[in-house]
Amino acid sequence: MPQKTVYTASVDYLQILDEHGKLDDKLARTESGKPTLADEEVLELYQFMVKCRALDEVAFKLQRSGRMGTYPQNKGQEAAAIGSGYAAKRGVDFLVPCYRENAALFMHGLPMHYVLLHWMGDERGNQIPKGVCQTPLCIPIGTQMLHAVGIAWAFKMRQEERVAITYFGDGATSEGDFHEAMNFASVFQVPCVFFCQNNHWAISVPRESQMASETVAQKALAYGMPTIQVDGNDLFAVHKASKEAIERARAGGGPSFIEAVTYRLADHTTADDARRYRDATELEMWQGKDPLIRLRKYLEGKNLWSNEKQSALDDAAKPLVVEVVKAAEGIEAPALDDIFDYTFAELPRELELQKRTLRTSSLGQNPDQAGLQAQAEHV
Repeated sequence: MPQKTVYTASVDYLQILDEHGKLDDKLARTESGKPTLADEEVLELYQFMVKCRALDEVAFKLQRSGRMGTYPQNKGQEAAAIGSGYAAKRGVDFLVPCYRENAALFMHGLPMHYVLLHWMGDERGNQIPKGVCQTPLCIPIGTQMLHAVGIAWAFKMRQEERVAITYFGDGATSEGDFHEAMNFASVFQVPCVFFCQNNHWAISVPRESQMASETVAQKALAYGMPTIQVDGNDLFAVHKASKEAIERARAGGGPSFIEAVTYRLADHTTADDARRYRDATELEMWQGKDPLIRLRKYLEGKNLWSNEKQSALDDAAKPLVVEVVKAAEGIEAPALDDIFDYTFAELPRELELQKRTLRTSSLGQNPDQAGLQAQAEHV
């Protein structure tokens, strides 16, 4: 039997706006010739990005001052979250996040102070408001991808034109949950977009030490899934790739994979010190690729932005952040019944007893048991 090649493949890389703010006008357009993002949209998204960065910086200070628990900064990855989030339909598509997609969650209706509540240890930060189509932040690595596939499968079974988009880091693709989710999604052709924020580090483990593949995107090829690698700090590229993947899924084309190559400019979390494992020159190089700087250069090149407008925006962000922090720190104390009231539609009998007696032991729930009575009589 002759030897022959049974499979070949390649992975495309997309960059539309480079780090100097130069736009590839041809790539920045759809097949019909329309701009992927109009100037008014870019201007609005940039301002939103700056406000999200301001909140992120204040969240870091809240932790350092002891007013909040461990916090993972989103700094440097805003274009990935905003570009993809803007491509999804608010109130229709479902966002299934990790914990560095705050901007996308806010864009889809999550009140900003909910994220602060989450990291303050207040479970009300995970009580997603009705009508907001997203799951709470997911701290375990990779488990949310299975949830996203289940949600997408439900959309398909109900014949709803809705899409689930799930976010995760490069490290999560080394988890078994990732491969189970990818396999199920591709076999059942569910409307799910897998969005990997490859920020080069799985806490302190560099990407090249946790996988032998040249790209993360190529992992999707094993599952017969459309895949692409994009410049994750390029708002235009992220949005275009996300829009195409989301609309393909909505039209019945099944799942897609996007690898957004980006970088976390801060530590993994406030419990981490990246200086112990990350080279300072690497950090300096990526600081020059900051998505905010890149987008500002683009807007300035089109005479849509100036130092005066930047100062006004920075000033406008300050009271917004103050109000968000005030909302989180000023929330009324939770009721004790809350720990029982948000899990079951109908509380099981044993939990009803716990709620009524505030005891978990059977003795505490029923102190009139015969054994206790006998013990009392003996004494």
